[in-house]
Amino acid sequence: MLTNYLKDIISRLPHTPGIYKYYDKEGTLIYIGKAKNLKKRVSSYFTKNHHDSRKTALLVERITDIQFTLVDSEIDALLLENSLIKKFKPKYNINLKDDKTYPFICIKREPFPRITYTRNIVRDGSDYFGPYANKGMMWTILELIKALYPTRTCNLNLTEENIISNKFKVCLEYQIGNCKAPCVGYQTEKEYLETIKEIKNILKGNIAEVKNHLRLLMNAAADELKFEDAAAYKRKLELLDNYQSKSTIVSHQIHDVDVFSIVADEKFAFINFLKVANGMIIQTQTFEVKKKLEETVEQLLEYAVAEVREQYKSTSREIIVPFKLDLEDEHITFTVPKLGDKKKLLDLSLKNAMFYKRDKLEQYDRLNPEFRVDRLMAQMQKDLRLKTPPKHIECFDNSNIQGTNPVSACVVFKDGKPSKKDYRHFKIQTVVGPDDFATMREVVFRRYKRVLDENEPLPDLVVIDGGKGQLSSAIESLKELGIYGRVPVIGIAKRLEELYYPDDEFPLYLEKKSETLKIIQQIRDEAHRFGITHHRNLRSKNTFVTELDQIKGIGSESSNLLLSELKSVKKIRDASIETLEHIVGKAKSKLVWNHFNAQ
Repeated sequence: MLTNYLKDIISRLPHTPGIYKYYDKEGTLIYIGKAKNLKKRVSSYFTKNHHDSRKTALLVERITDIQFTLVDSEIDALLLENSLIKKFKPKYNINLKDDKTYPFICIKREPFPRITYTRNIVRDGSDYFGPYANKGMMWTILELIKALYPTRTCNLNLTEENIISNKFKVCLEYQIGNCKAPCVGYQTEKEYLETIKEIKNILKGNIAEVKNHLRLLMNAAADELKFEDAAAYKRKLELLDNYQSKSTIVSHQIHDVDVFSIVADEKFAFINFLKVANGMIIQTQTFEVKKKLEETVEQLLEYAVAEVREQYKSTSREIIVPFKLDLEDEHITFTVPKLGDKKKLLDLSLKNAMFYKRDKLEQYDRLNPEFRVDRLMAQMQKDLRLKTPPKHIECFDNSNIQGTNPVSACVVFKDGKPSKKDYRHFKIQTVVGPDDFATMREVVFRRYKRVLDENEPLPDLVVIDGGKGQLSSAIESLKELGIYGRVPVIGIAKRLEELYYPDDEFPLYLEKKSETLKIIQQIRDEAHRFGITHHRNLRSKNTFVTELDQIKGIGSESSNLLLSELKSVKKIRDASIETLEHIVGKAKSKLVWNHFNAQ
């Protein structure tokens, strides 16, 4: 039965690849599955009828909890599912094949290395690429490599001594162009290793050159009307479009390690743990820790490493972490990777920790709106380097299109939400022409002069829509009023969304996805919308009413009646006196008709 608890989990699932785990009411893991789209796949269990599969129906009935792990691709999901099923053997999963059924491409460690495929990884220093969940894809890569880069296929011992002593003779592979005969010295080892280097780049995923070559072959075959050959090349191109040579989930270069990552905010920390054994992830878990004494992320992660390793009885000699920890153990190595497979594992762990954090905070926000406000205000205070939480924010924006009807807008946000009753418009009084700086100086002065006169509270933050020039103008007014320093003020420039501070030469750049920047952008956009709307209304009013206002004896009420009925000044000008008389009466209709006909 789909409970509200399960509905809530499913509603928060992302549309990304990953694996999902089903648990029963005893907390036993009963099923592990993979998905290209987690939300779509998991939802299908609870929206489809399972009359044809009693086993699936029983599984769905027993599900009381769902956990999931994000990965980077569908192939990664397949491989992670495989390793976890073999580790936990859930009741409702079939027995998957052994890892050895997945083929790898191997570049042997030997003079003039051979390129082969294998299902067994031998730790002899050779390089392995894969695994390939699709064997057809692997053969496509091997065939393309063979066509592009002739390499030897023989198992001769090509030592320097054997080649110099003319121990070997060229074979048929050389005659048909599949090999450049390094066995007789026709190709040097240096030239051969350059070829191997290019092949490794392709196997690591740099396949643009291979795809370009295939397209040339396909187009050439089509030009020669060899459509079957062209179709074959097209199928290979489609395989390459789905090709992934390097999996995060499996790496023969990594044996047994623990991976930890952490993300935190003011009150909570979220720690992800990956257990890697024999090159495969066999355990994944994310934990939530509530801060009590303003602990640093280093202190929290140190605590988690000890606690989690004890809980999972881990004896791994290497621990991958995102930063250096103040822990020492002669039997354990702490690694902070910058590149390579270990960095990919750390990134995967961090990806899951970040999603878990976002998911949990969204839950808290829905259940307790006050929690969201407190959390958001604390985050903004930290990001914007403020002394107090910005519960009351005011933002100013100027609207001055083509130099007409200059106006400014002030919008107000309280607790991160618009407070529309506090919005204000300003019709510019002292500035002639389009002068953005002088306009900003006037409206900021007028706004806070009135706030002070009426003894109203000052805002916790003032946001100026514009760069250094507009910010400096606002500061001049605040200084003149004697409140500069009491009210924090920043400017936001549209080009790169940089934030400017008074007396700070360099702007502040916030993460594009940060909640703080989103709130600042929202209040800036709202000020712009509010100002533009008022500006357009003024222009519209001036456009339609000005000429009617010039008629002596015709007031705003009569003008509005005419415009409401006839819609435009042109139609009023063209109207008969009888039509005008029907709308505004005999005396006023004569005034209007005489005005336009006299012209």
